[in-house]
Amino acid sequence: MLNHFICAGLDRGTLEAPIPAPLFRREFSVCRPLSGALLRFCGLGFYRLYINGTDITKGELAPYISNTDDCVYVDEYDLLPYLREGENVLGAILGNGMQNALGAPIWELDKAAFQSAPRLAFELTLSYADGTRETISAGPEVRTHPSALLFNDLWCGERYDARLETPGWNAVERPENDAQWTAAVHAAAPRGDQRVSRAVPIEVAQRRSPVQITPVEGGYLYDFGLNDAGVCELCIRNALPGQKIRLTHGEYWTGEKLNNSKILFVPEEIGQVDEYICKGAAEEVWRPRFSYYGFQYVLVEGVREEQADASLLTFLVMHAALEERGQFRCSDETLNRLQEMTRRSALANFFFYPTDCPQREKHGWTDAGQLSELTMLNFAPEDSYREWLENIRRAQDRSGMLPSVVPMGDWGMGLGGPYWDAACVYLPWMIWKYRGTLDCFRENAGMILRYLRFLDQRRDERGLIQMGIGDWAPVCRLEPRDFKSPIELTDTATACVICRRAGDLFEADGRADEEAYARELCAALRAAAREHLLDRETMTAAGRCQTSQACFLSCGLLEPEEEPRAAAVLRELIEENGGFMDVGCIGGRAIFHTLSRFGDSALAIRMITRPEFPSYGNWIERGATTLWENFFENELDICSRNHLMWGSISDWMFLWLAGLQINPTAKNIREICFRPGFSSKLSYAEAWHRMPYGKTAIRWEQQAQERKLELEIPQNTEAWLALDRAGGGLRRLELRTQETGSYRLLEEWDAIRYDIRVTVCPEEA
Repeated sequence: MLNHFICAGLDRGTLEAPIPAPLFRREFSVCRPLSGALLRFCGLGFYRLYINGTDITKGELAPYISNTDDCVYVDEYDLLPYLREGENVLGAILGNGMQNALGAPIWELDKAAFQSAPRLAFELTLSYADGTRETISAGPEVRTHPSALLFNDLWCGERYDARLETPGWNAVERPENDAQWTAAVHAAAPRGDQRVSRAVPIEVAQRRSPVQITPVEGGYLYDFGLNDAGVCELCIRNALPGQKIRLTHGEYWTGEKLNNSKILFVPEEIGQVDEYICKGAAEEVWRPRFSYYGFQYVLVEGVREEQADASLLTFLVMHAALEERGQFRCSDETLNRLQEMTRRSALANFFFYPTDCPQREKHGWTDAGQLSELTMLNFAPEDSYREWLENIRRAQDRSGMLPSVVPMGDWGMGLGGPYWDAACVYLPWMIWKYRGTLDCFRENAGMILRYLRFLDQRRDERGLIQMGIGDWAPVCRLEPRDFKSPIELTDTATACVICRRAGDLFEADGRADEEAYARELCAALRAAAREHLLDRETMTAAGRCQTSQACFLSCGLLEPEEEPRAAAVLRELIEENGGFMDVGCIGGRAIFHTLSRFGDSALAIRMITRPEFPSYGNWIERGATTLWENFFENELDICSRNHLMWGSISDWMFLWLAGLQINPTAKNIREICFRPGFSSKLSYAEAWHRMPYGKTAIRWEQQAQERKLELEIPQNTEAWLALDRAGGGLRRLELRTQETGSYRLLEEWDAIRYDIRVTVCPEEA
């Protein structure tokens, strides 16, 4: 455990009176051969770490972001390849990060108990070949000096004066201003438990050049073609000493100005702004280290015409280094673009944990649990999910209530309601469903049980649950709470699913008492919803709206014989609205899956892809390259243009258009159901996903009375093909998976010829 924390000073700095990011330097000697050199390092907020002048930092924005009253993250480094006999230097620079949140007063994060000036601790254990050991820790031997980074904030950006640089500050030879360095100050240790992060680190995933540079009033507008998250690398040539370059990053260019008014939480003129003051070298290269932004455009001010070329700025696209694990494609190019946009938004909003948006909030809103299936199908987020759940679990209060934003201070407890809180169950459940492991659930079983008891206590006299913010951000409504579905309906329906999935997890782990409690609570909530929120004669849910009807159908609140009539009501509600969706984020998660389950994929596609407002297709018509937060017609009303809240269309494409349904009953990770979406009227669709035992894939084509399928299956899985019958129901065809190789099946059903080619691949370890 690291006990000795140090800082450059105890003052935190403010937006109005910032303190330069401090440099730290610790010199030490290695006098005999080494067999090992393990460094345990903790920097709060962000840090960059150097050994003998070499940057060895694990990823961008290290370490893992947390409420340090709950968790304190320590990174481990093997220094043996970097050390040399004789003198060595460990150097570090500290940024504010969330530990000193200058630009986040809206969430009261700046008032959180854990906030402090940046500080660090380290312990270097040198193991010598002769069997002896030496430990070097942070203490008064560490010296500090202000850096040229005069201001840094996760939301506002950075200000750097290259004239104030200290050349060689992290090298073995002492810097020229060595006499000006002072001893570091003792700092209190943070209160949270120390741990090593399992989350995937953040990386620079791509270097993107501008697609257009336009002279505008005051400077030059750089357009990078795609909205994304990251920073710009500045490469300025032939600059004058003191030349000040200002970079303002934004998502929307009005035609006259870069509009950052929707960043909201800091003054617009300082949000997502970098300033670089040149030292006057022939070429100067600089990039921010302790912030990132959501943007497509950069307004560059302070450069001469000959400097404003394509090499001036490079977009360093950043996100967690999630492995790709699946993909979807079909004959409809609008759907293909939406899949690409969803994946881009998913990555741009994954910085250690899933975030709300990369330009305004950068916070871990827990409704990301509702979007975990699309992320699990496309990428490999489970290690990062487990680390986030560690923080969610520690943030739970004694009553079992959960915050809607993690990490955070005291703000957001119980804000969202069950739809947000569901992350505590949905994330372990999705990891179990797609990776076949209960380890994540076992870590969080106590939290889940406490949350179920909390839900139980929140039932009203009718047995319903009503709390939180409901079907947030409804289509076409500026007021985000102006939705049609009663909160008690969406809350109770979501709570039913939470209890059902918790019961599945408890059952899988052999916890009979907890399973019984979860299933009894689910049954009680379901019964209350059916009694108070359903018109049995018409099979219409309370509120008579698309969200209410889709929730009743998707959350298991109806009997099988009731579902066709309820699905017909949903179609009627859509027709009454001109074939457009009329939902908030909760209904948006349910409606398209529900339509496809009842054979209406063609209607779902039409609603999604139509170019008229409001639709996803309309976003594309208006130039979107990532998913937006709102379906608003006025461009200036849109809050965020990179937001995953409406991203469940991606998992809908996998499951219902391509028809790749892995572990469909959530009972057997080796089960695969292929249910091609022929009713969608696409001419082809394909998807693949890498399971724990190997890759599975489907491609189907249809024309006239002939349908072709190509299926790829790992050996020793239980795979079957499900085809919708003409008169309703399913036709099931078992597929052979015991022997590797390929085989062909020719079938004819309902006057349609099926040509099915199956490839069974060796099981992967």
